[in-house]
Amino acid sequence: MSSSVEVQGKRNTIPTSLVAAGVFGTIHAVFSLLWAAGGTWLLWSVGSSLQESFRGREWLLFFVGGLKFVAALGPVMLAYFGWPARKFTRVVCWIGALVLIVWGGLNTITGNLVLAGVISPEHGYDRAGMIGHAYLWDPLFLVWGITLVVGLFAKGNPRGGHTSR
Repeated sequence: MSSSVEVQGKRNTIPTSLVAAGVFGTIHAVFSLLWAAGGTWLLWSVGSSLQESFRGREWLLFFVGGLKFVAALGPVMLAYFGWPARKFTRVVCWIGALVLIVWGGLNTITGNLVLAGVISPEHGYDRAGMIGHAYLWDPLFLVWGITLVVGLFAKGNPRGGHTSR
């Protein structure tokens, strides 16, 4: 039996896993927006090469953060309001979930293999950035994707309506 969250005292429910996916994605979004606004908290954890690629163009992170917010909260809102254009919106969510799982999973594994010395990048690597990706950002993408998949399965009402108690 799937756990769900009752919203605003209504009988419409959203699977807890879909809410969790929204939280994980929102964390990603908030940090992108923080860095776009000039914040530096945990910036070391993305690595110096990624920081360099955005130097002078940090404003682009406002778009990245906005896209992450839409990707994080969109499925929650769609589930709550009954999946308008159901086939299209669910397919987009499924594709997004699979991209998050593949991207987060492969990069988490690769980062950990580099840190363990199993893979030795030819030109070396930024240890702090690799730690940030292996233990924080990429696992967060992976967990976001997994919880999104679980939530999409839980909210798979074929009639496109709300799941109610």
